[in-house]
Amino acid sequence: MSTFKGPKRRFEFWLKRTGQNGKPQVIVDDYAHHPDEIRASIRSIRALYPESKLTVVFQPHLFSRTRDFATEFAQSLSEADSVILLPIYPAREEPIPGISSETILNQIDNANKMLVAKQNLIKTIKNSNFEVLLTLGAGDICDMLPEILSEVNSL
Repeated sequence: MSTFKGPKRRFEFWLKRTGQNGKPQVIVDDYAHHPDEIRASIRSIRALYPESKLTVVFQPHLFSRTRDFATEFAQSLSEADSVILLPIYPAREEPIPGISSETILNQIDNANKMLVAKQNLIKTIKNSNFEVLLTLGAGDICDMLPEILSEVNSL
């Protein structure tokens, strides 16, 4: 127990500083990949940073989960100020016809939403002027965090 450093990817802070505009500039990563977990993460950020703009990046995990929970994902994500969706991380599944991240995107009740190819995520984040960035999902989005942090630190 004395060597346990805590869980990885559960509300893990990657950046916590004051930006050039005097507002917080924060990056948090969370493994949340179920609508209830997403809602809990968003609400936790809102409690910690109630006056800050919240940008959520979500990478859906599995085609079947996206199909089964698309409406609930959209409802949870609608609580953010801005939503960036990545393509589905398929893991062990083959694509399901008609199911994609766009299935969620079309149901999000928020004008500030977009679907972004993974290779364009860094550029999109750099141009977003985020205050609080919350990355969510059980896929490989966490592998991009060092590069995201490096790019943000170069601003």
